Amino acid sequence: MKKNNLKVVKINKNKILFNYEKKVLIKDLLLDLKLGYYDFEKEKPQKVKFSLEIDYVDKKPSNDKDLKSIVNYSKIVRLIKKLVKNKHYNFLETLAEDVFDVLFKDKRIDKISLQIEKLEIMKDCSSVGIQISKKRSHDKS
Repeated sequence: MKKNNLKVVKINKNKILFNYEKKVLIKDLLLDLKLGYYDFEKEKPQKVKFSLEIDYVDKKPSNDKDLKSIVNYSKIVRLIKKLVKNKHYNFLETLAEDVFDVLFKDKRIDKISLQIEKLEIMKDCSSVGIQISKKRSHDKS
């Protein structure tokens, strides 16, 4: 009779078997803010639209009773509002960098795709703007 070649494998219960790839979506956040290089843009606030996709990695499932177990979209909106509240930006690109800087403080966030549009600046367009993606570097150097 042949001998069974099966081995018993013990599973370490402390070992993490899964990684989650999660995404927070914020679409069409409309804010009135002072933004623009030209003098007429500095006189009064204009409507600006933000849309974000925020990718984050987590090693455990979300806890339904712990707000800190997720990347909270409400907190992200508050951070953006606070960032632009009393500051004038000349360029969408510098505003985007400040948004990246404040959001990447959360170490779980791996990548942010950000779109910012001015809605009232050009008569012939419904909007003009930028789209930038920034990814955390995992390079050790």
